[in-house]
Amino acid sequence: MELVVRKSDLLKELALLQGIVERKTTIPILANVLLEADGDAVSLLATDLDVGLRSRCAATVVRSGTLTLPAKKLFEIVNALPDTEIRITEDKGGKAVTVAADRFESRMQTLPAGEFPTPPEADGLAFTSLPGSELKRMITHTRFAITSEDTRYFLNGAQLVLQPDAMSMVATDGHRLALVRVPAELGAERTDVLLPRKTLNEVARLIEDGSPIEFAQGENHLFFRSGDRLLISRKIDANFPAYERVIPKANDKRIDFDRTRLAAAVRRVRLLSNERSKAVKFVMGTDQVEITSSSPELGEAHEVIPVDYDAAAMQICFNADYVDNFLGVVDTDQVQLEFKDEVSQAVMRPIGAEGYEYTYVIMPMRV
Repeated sequence: MELVVRKSDLLKELALLQGIVERKTTIPILANVLLEADGDAVSLLATDLDVGLRSRCAATVVRSGTLTLPAKKLFEIVNALPDTEIRITEDKGGKAVTVAADRFESRMQTLPAGEFPTPPEADGLAFTSLPGSELKRMITHTRFAITSEDTRYFLNGAQLVLQPDAMSMVATDGHRLALVRVPAELGAERTDVLLPRKTLNEVARLIEDGSPIEFAQGENHLFFRSGDRLLISRKIDANFPAYERVIPKANDKRIDFDRTRLAAAVRRVRLLSNERSKAVKFVMGTDQVEITSSSPELGEAHEVIPVDYDAAAMQICFNADYVDNFLGVVDTDQVQLEFKDEVSQAVMRPIGAEGYEYTYVIMPMRV
């Protein structure tokens, strides 16, 4: 195989593949990227057996062929080269590959292309076009709520729900739940799919400038297509919990906060919170909320935020990181805290959000 390709074109595709390739794989071929040169393009493929990405870029193909190269090292070399054309040539013996540009030349070891796993194809599947910017918003607003516990595999992803006139995404770790819903004329029947965390991250990276992304599902795999790029993901074989039951309906107390002011106060006060629990207390009083923290090893801190509140005085303890996650992704000037008492689920929402509905349920802590 021999081809010539522009650095900028190749680098863009290699950068996308880096999130797919596992750094510490026990299967050597999975650390490589598969290159297939034919016609006027070179296609690239990376996979970890659960998630794969196939892409392509324009190239001058001198000699068609297929080979594999270490994905991380190839990316580093291409990234370090000047902005010019790169020549990739396979030796006659097929055991090494030359990567050269300008006055630079390198020889890299290759592994047999025949050992590279073949991902499933999306041929014959019906794709649905999803609005890219809205899908990306849903991902960024929910993925931090996915559990990090491998044993709770049914919570190791976010649930995507497609309806004829809307789409939504929800994630939970059992302590908090993030739900985003956006109107969208999809014209499709209701579809519920569980997307793994890694798949979510790679889908978000695929979306450029809010362009639409196409979605389809096979028997065991999910497919996301954007231009010449196709993301392939194995399905999570599990049922997502009935999350609607978790959203409280009887919260009768509400406080509106300036988002920036609240975020700054929580971040300051949590510096002296217990390092394990990250607990901060919201002490509600007449026209004010005092945010406090304390730790036997570190000390204590508090900050008062003026608010409009005249209901019963009470205090609720939250994990500061959970509150900060929510405040870090919303972009409205104000947010609302809805609550009932010290032990029931509270809800946080952005005030004045345009084009989407965001519900963030957070369980109080008992300390």
